[in-house]
Amino acid sequence: MAETDLNRRPIATRGSAWAQRLAASLARSAITPNQISMLSVLFAGIGAALLAWAPRPAGLLLCALCIQLRLVCNLIDGMVAMEGGKASAVGKIYNEFPDRAADSLLIVALGYAAGCAWLGWLGALLAALTAYVRVFGGALGFAQDFRGPLAKQQRMAVLTVACVMAAAEQFWHAQRYALLGAGVIIAAGSALTCLTRTRTIAAQLRAQA
Repeated sequence: MAETDLNRRPIATRGSAWAQRLAASLARSAITPNQISMLSVLFAGIGAALLAWAPRPAGLLLCALCIQLRLVCNLIDGMVAMEGGKASAVGKIYNEFPDRAADSLLIVALGYAAGCAWLGWLGALLAALTAYVRVFGGALGFAQDFRGPLAKQQRMAVLTVACVMAAAEQFWHAQRYALLGAGVIIAAGSALTCLTRTRTIAAQLRAQA
């Protein structure tokens, strides 16, 4: 993965000691940033399968863990590429495409787990659209806008919390309110993120006119 500073997602955790140590260790190994990016899809796929087909407490908690491991991969691949000097010519592809696949797997699975499949598909579509708007702004020559209110990290935080809450929820009733609520938040928040990013691009275009 190779990105300019303007087009690199700002992540506070990137400066943490554990992330720096892990990235440095992986940079010294034979593992490539692109392999780490693909590993994030594997974690997302496992989490999605647990969420859709085993939405019981153990499966939900394991799904929450898989979501976090997916995010760790998303954090570390760029650090290994840039700080570790292992960027590849096709790194930009691996930086974007696995993220879209991972998001879709988890959000679609959320819809099925909540008993509202269309909501999962809608959320996945809108989540992908947030990335499209961001990259479109970059294609126009502007710095890519990674702001929310519900960018990738926020979407995955909502889903992680929902999985933990849904696991606890099952001890006193069989309804899946936490998962359904997460689906609504992700879809609505992603739509709002698309709107705010589009308005920012429009303002930048008007300023150039």
